[in-house]
Amino acid sequence: VQLQASGGGLVQPGGSLRLSCAASGSIFSINAMGWYRQAPGKQRELVAISSGSTRYADSVKGRFTISRDNAKNTVYLQMNSLKPEDTAVYYCYANLYGTNYWGQGTQVTVSS
Repeated sequence: VQLQASGGGLVQPGGSLRLSCAASGSIFSINAMGWYRQAPGKQRELVAISSGSTRYADSVKGRFTISRDNAKNTVYLQMNSLKPEDTAVYYCYANLYGTNYWGQGTQVTVSS
């Protein structure tokens, strides 16, 4: 199973970005898909996850929205009202059959 993420980049504070992550390979069903992020010098942290219900980090509630297209095995993260503290490498995550998979990471930089 491979996860291919895209959509990162440089954006000004207050701007928006949309991340996408498509899973490919031998897939029958996906238990959960989501996003983590890791800023320089910090531990990787959960941003949002979708597993029937959705869960968000407190720091992104009301600004970020996670969604899934199960037919395409794809998860999206719409990020609005971005702040400099959202700057990080964002990693796509999926859990299939009890195994965790990670994408390669996509850089999101929020700066003026």
